[in-house]
Amino acid sequence: MKILVINGPNLNFLGIRDKKVYGEEDYGHLVKLIEEKAKTLGVDVECYQSNHEGDLIDRIQAAYSDGTGGIVINPGALTHYSYALYDALGSYDTIPMVEIHISDINSRDEFRRVSVTAPACDKQIVGHGLNGYLEAMEYIVSCREA
Repeated sequence: MKILVINGPNLNFLGIRDKKVYGEEDYGHLVKLIEEKAKTLGVDVECYQSNHEGDLIDRIQAAYSDGTGGIVINPGALTHYSYALYDALGSYDTIPMVEIHISDINSRDEFRRVSVTAPACDKQIVGHGLNGYLEAMEYIVSCREA
């Protein structure tokens, strides 16, 4: 099985942007953690990051036919207003999808508390730091085993 991990705008700036909220580790560290977890779970993984909404939508749509067995997505700020991303995620229900946020969006700015993309996903994980990605991968594998 292949898990696609999608990161939206500004996630490539981990370790640079607002370290008190997102931590000291950089994006390369996150990718390494994800790849190590994939090995322990016995799955393939692809990490994809873009600061462009259309690129993210194109990648989600490509997942429909490229053998992707589950999607983990951190849409970044697009979480709060991208109905286009919501539509792309909601286009099919053949694979499990988990929305993840490093910080607890529910305890931050008022606008961050609303996710328009979460309803298109099977699960949302917030506030667990980078470990939230690993939990999301475990969830996807457990869905496939059920």
